[in-house]
Amino acid sequence: MSDVVAYYSKFDEWGRLDREPLEFKVNWHFISSYLPAGGHVLDNGAGPGKYAMELAKRGYAVTLADLTPEQVKIAEEKASELGLAHRFADFLVRDARDLHGLESEQFDAALMLGPLYHLQREEDRVKAVQELYRVTKPGGIVFAAVRPRIRKVLTALMSPEQWKPLDSMSEIEAFKRSGRFDHADPGRFTGAYFFEIADILPFFESHGFETVKLLSSTGLGGQLSPEHWAYWSNRGEEDRLMEMIYESADDPYLLGATGSHLLYIGSKQ
Repeated sequence: MSDVVAYYSKFDEWGRLDREPLEFKVNWHFISSYLPAGGHVLDNGAGPGKYAMELAKRGYAVTLADLTPEQVKIAEEKASELGLAHRFADFLVRDARDLHGLESEQFDAALMLGPLYHLQREEDRVKAVQELYRVTKPGGIVFAAVRPRIRKVLTALMSPEQWKPLDSMSEIEAFKRSGRFDHADPGRFTGAYFFEIADILPFFESHGFETVKLLSSTGLGGQLSPEHWAYWSNRGEEDRLMEMIYESADDPYLLGATGSHLLYIGSKQ
């Protein structure tokens, strides 16, 4: 995991979601729709806390955890800058596989929007989802991000030089079988795991969660360029476009085809 920590120690995740706001908008639309009316929420793998700050703004008590110390530091600074520090119960450096110090059945809801796509071994993904289950109250809602394998295959086919070693068909075929990706160039997104879409629901359900939704974090909007957005914005129809995108997000025929992230929503049984 050292390569992953090194990458995120330098990566501007807050800025990424500002530059590419659709993923955040779609995720937050559904997260806010399914959250309980109040309570204590864990943002596990929170990075700089983009979602955690929204939770705090809406009055939730928030515990923030991330593997990368620099990201936790940024999150704590952001909370202070935004006048939200009082809404946070804690800022923790934690591995999603071992949430030591957090009590069982402590949280009314929990987010895990990053760890699963940096755990390449099955046993590690199992540990992370078991910890998510442990700390969530019975009936609590969880939100977990995964990366779809087929979308990464398409990205590699379109931009092979950007995603070495996926710049040959033999490497792409091997990735398609394993789902594991380690970038050949230092300092790039690496140490990643991408799910087969058919495996996502069984994975969560076999560890005690009841599926509520599986959706694309961009819906139809994942295929739109800045020029496309400008056209609909200039027509004054961006809000109507967003409604269409929200409606498309859980279309099973679009999962993996339109965006690089999927959002699993489930409840603890």
